[in-house]
Amino acid sequence: MRIGIDARILGYRQGGIAQYVLHLLAALCTIDRATDYYVLHSRRERNRRRFGPNFHPVTLWTPPHHRLERWALGAEIARLRLDLLHSPDFIPPALGARRFVITVHDLNFVYYPQFLTAESRRYYAGQIEWAVRRAHHILTISETTRQDLLRLLDVPPEKVTTVYLAADPAFRPLPLSTVQTTLARYSLEPGYLLFVGTLEPRKNLPGLFAAYRLLLDRKITEAPLVVVGGRGWLYEGIFAAVEDMALGDRVRFLEGVPSADLPALYNGAVLLALPSFYEGFGLTALEAMACGTPVVVSDRGALPEVVGEAGVRVDPEDVEGIAEGMATLLSDPRLREQLVAMGRARAAELTWEKTAHGTLDVYRRVLGWAP
Repeated sequence: MRIGIDARILGYRQGGIAQYVLHLLAALCTIDRATDYYVLHSRRERNRRRFGPNFHPVTLWTPPHHRLERWALGAEIARLRLDLLHSPDFIPPALGARRFVITVHDLNFVYYPQFLTAESRRYYAGQIEWAVRRAHHILTISETTRQDLLRLLDVPPEKVTTVYLAADPAFRPLPLSTVQTTLARYSLEPGYLLFVGTLEPRKNLPGLFAAYRLLLDRKITEAPLVVVGGRGWLYEGIFAAVEDMALGDRVRFLEGVPSADLPALYNGAVLLALPSFYEGFGLTALEAMACGTPVVVSDRGALPEVVGEAGVRVDPEDVEGIAEGMATLLSDPRLREQLVAMGRARAAELTWEKTAHGTLDVYRRVLGWAP
């Protein structure tokens, strides 16, 4: 098989989809040495990671999310004679391969269009219906997103397969000395509250700040709230909310944190709070659980599916409820111990090797090929 995997997003950002691409490629490299993979890179990408000898890097000029991407990308890759192209960022080209597989991570732009810029709303609204029709098969990262596709876009059930993500093995419990060494670089002590994710409206950070303000006012905690993540779209209201709630000296924003430091930051937290309005998966919750950090998550989107009974669930619209969820974890050591154990067990169920096997199985089914 000659399979292309569109990795151009790695030249633009390092968020959730980019991490999905990196981990999928690395896992495919360990389980499949026979297939020829063509990894499509942006010319902007620096410090490319190399995979196995059957993984061939290809440099392209077409940028992701360009208005002429369907045609320009197809023209660029036609020379590769691909049997199948996998588009992990969900938008396939109009030509350039015999078969197309896409991954749809969420339908946030359908549920909450107000959380996107006007340009982004136009782009996604104009692409999703075409993309699901064009694809020969669709991967989703949760059953929640799969059901959204069936219900909202009328996609045939047999055309969609759920293949879960996983936490990197680097996310695990670490020795206290290792954690303290990393935290010292950020002037932190263990015991803070933590959020990890892109700073954008659907993450509900103003709601989290309001709940945290209640915890401070009620003397439930004096620990800082550490917010780790880069700025997404419409992030300005997040910083305004900190000022409005007089939290300037309590909330610590950490941007540009190296991936190598994240396990220690999870380990040092007393809890992770992720009260998002919508998540197609919620990988940061899984990473926290793998590190032994209990989580408070919203009861919407795929978070209940991913976390299961291993976390405290809250209504993201209910500030009192978010505060109560965090207070419960802070004040109940026995519950914390139970959730830590359950969280680590849940995280251990999901591995990138399983993700790669599930993805490769879809490639083979689409091409009618068996090993």
